[in-house]
Amino acid sequence: MALNRTEQLNEGARGLDCQPPHHIAALLAKAQEAAAAVVASSSNDIAAAANLVADALERGGRLAYAAAGSSGLMALADALELPGTFGIPRDRIVVLLAGGVESLTNLTGAPEDSAERGARDVSSANLDSSDCLIAISASGSTPYAVGALQAAKSRGLKTIAMANNPGAPILEEADIGILLATPPEIIAGSTRMGAGTAQKIALNLLSTLAAIRLGHVHDGYMVNLHADNQKLRRRAVRIVAAIANCSEAEAQACLEQAGGSVKPAVLLAAGAADLAAALRLLDSNGQKLRPALSKLEGNRGSH
Repeated sequence: MALNRTEQLNEGARGLDCQPPHHIAALLAKAQEAAAAVVASSSNDIAAAANLVADALERGGRLAYAAAGSSGLMALADALELPGTFGIPRDRIVVLLAGGVESLTNLTGAPEDSAERGARDVSSANLDSSDCLIAISASGSTPYAVGALQAAKSRGLKTIAMANNPGAPILEEADIGILLATPPEIIAGSTRMGAGTAQKIALNLLSTLAAIRLGHVHDGYMVNLHADNQKLRRRAVRIVAAIANCSEAEAQACLEQAGGSVKPAVLLAAGAADLAAALRLLDSNGQKLRPALSKLEGNRGSH
């Protein structure tokens, strides 16, 4: 029986344990670079998947992730940062992990063998046709991830799969399959290494593209961030000042008037009459700052 690529021995690893540490470190680093490099070839599929995610969130649905082991940790890392970075409400993000919350402190392998558990977790989360699910599995055949994906499809969800083996079953099951064809691992089967690196990069791209589509990024600024600490509050001031071309003192005053929300603060600093006017501009432009600013400038010019 042919081994999946994620289980094969990387020929460059022969004699690995006999090498000096600095040689091993260099080999591991090159393997990480090779894993990262495969992501670019899947950019079209990642972009298409991001549109599915954005569509779900735009219509009030949720984004769900389903995964086990290292893939689950990659999913969790992506999911936890979306509320703070892009202001996506926490109740719109669902993370289904084989083994549940306990797996975060005791990552055991057995729970990933249950497709029934994956399906049950989808049902327990009350996911429905307004939602979108991303199932992640390095092998592409992890029963938990496959079971969750199949259950999601049966409930009418849009589905995305991410795997590292060509021809993986999960890629065929999903509406959009993202193949990250990473080379065999330096430590055979240790998919927390290359496969996990590629998954993390691909998830970063996918969720960031979705956020851009939703209007949460303006130029290179995160204009929907949730500023809940000093660093982010200072960042919000700099963002408003940069986009509205005003002083930081004025930006701070506008943020206070807007309750800390960056987009309406930018519009206030750019000349919106008051907070209600800024919010109306955002509502009438799909919560996207660029067209709202253009409309504001147009209104000022007409007067």
